[in-house]
Amino acid sequence: MRIILVIVLFLFSQNVLAQKLLILGDSLSAAYGLQESQGWPALLAEKTELTLINASISGETTAGGLARLPALLEQHQPDWVLIELGGNDGLRGFNPTLIESQLKQIITLVKQHKAVPLLMQIRIPPNYGPRYVERFTDIYPTLAEQEQITLWPFFMDEIAIKPELMMRDGIHPNADAQPLIRDFMYELVSQLQSE
Repeated sequence: MRIILVIVLFLFSQNVLAQKLLILGDSLSAAYGLQESQGWPALLAEKTELTLINASISGETTAGGLARLPALLEQHQPDWVLIELGGNDGLRGFNPTLIESQLKQIITLVKQHKAVPLLMQIRIPPNYGPRYVERFTDIYPTLAEQEQITLWPFFMDEIAIKPELMMRDGIHPNADAQPLIRDFMYELVSQLQSE
């Protein structure tokens, strides 16, 4: 009986350790301008028991993420997929209807692959005009409600307002910001492990 209990506990622990989170993002998650080891995903991987697969690429759009996703799902078999995309679409002024459609297709693919989609709220600078910014920002809560999925707060909200945590371009977080983002994301990721 004792041996069986030990085996069950071992298998359970292996299953927990084997759980995977795939990060499908852009430069904000790809350690833009830094060593990969300095980026928040690498720092988070050292702190969490989840296996993190960072499939983020600088400059990535929702269309690019959608095109790459099937192969990523097949290769990595993740339990969760964090969708951190749309910023580059917004910065290029893409039609919000198109952005929403492509994010919806990404969510559908993740669900079809028996993984759980996690959508991150994305924001763009206000200089794109209030009407466009509002339409863009509203994409995320609208999709989360329609698709009945979790909407995570944007990890840049408290970072972007502090110049000392930003690179000279005013868009990307610097090395000092990465541990702060890691800590912010750790709180969210920890909720996955407790579910």
